[in-house]
Amino acid sequence: MKIGIGTYALFWEFQDRNPRPLGIAGMIDRAAELGCEVFQICDDPRIEAEDAAGLRTLRTRAEQQGIALELGTRTVGRDHLTRYLGIAEALGAETLRSMIQTQEIAGGTRAVVDTLRTLLPRLEDAGITLALETYEQVPTATLLGVIEQVDSPRVGVCLDPANCVSALEHPDQVIDACAPRTANLHVKDFAFARQEGWVGFTYSGAPLGEGLLDLEHELEAVYGDGTRSPSAIVEHWLPWQGDLETTLAAERAWTDRTLDALRRWREAHRA
Repeated sequence: MKIGIGTYALFWEFQDRNPRPLGIAGMIDRAAELGCEVFQICDDPRIEAEDAAGLRTLRTRAEQQGIALELGTRTVGRDHLTRYLGIAEALGAETLRSMIQTQEIAGGTRAVVDTLRTLLPRLEDAGITLALETYEQVPTATLLGVIEQVDSPRVGVCLDPANCVSALEHPDQVIDACAPRTANLHVKDFAFARQEGWVGFTYSGAPLGEGLLDLEHELEAVYGDGTRSPSAIVEHWLPWQGDLETTLAAERAWTDRTLDALRRWREAHRA
């Protein structure tokens, strides 16, 4: 079980509101400073602007600090995934996270299954696992159906139960269904809060342990039987806190809290 952070744990570090946005190299450095073993470059289009030399430089930077890199994107179009597989290979990333888009299965899942099957030789030759994320646009049962039809250890689930709540899927049920196929784990807490005037709710992130995520259940389901060891990637849904200084302080505190919890669990279950 490698523990690390992803781009979404540093969300406010590179937004336009930050006058000194953190680059990908700086994110790798931050992961190393936090004692992480892995950093997931996820949904960050800046990686596409890197040429071969730039990708080699990022890979070397990570290797020198003992950081394994992972890569994340969206869609399962053949051309797009082929391009990102090339980037993943250049970075030495063994995990590529992606997401099936609604329009890609509007006419059924057969085309997606066929596309993923054509990519299996490339995944196998490169030693890369494609992890398809759980989220509200695609029912979990549909996602698992695609993965089961592809039927390869190189295609699994990126488990993030927080994403499925807005589709009225219960987090624990998503965890139980996906745990046997989980190849990558996103860890973040989440909660509902009443809006002002009690008119509706806001659904957003929460400090770990203060929201609805049953972390013990999640980790036990994914790692408990000892047959799988996907990386655990810390993420957040942290709303803007009114000013940059306060927001960054909260983001960093949430990250420290989640990393500490994951490390305690791993140490307690190391045997």
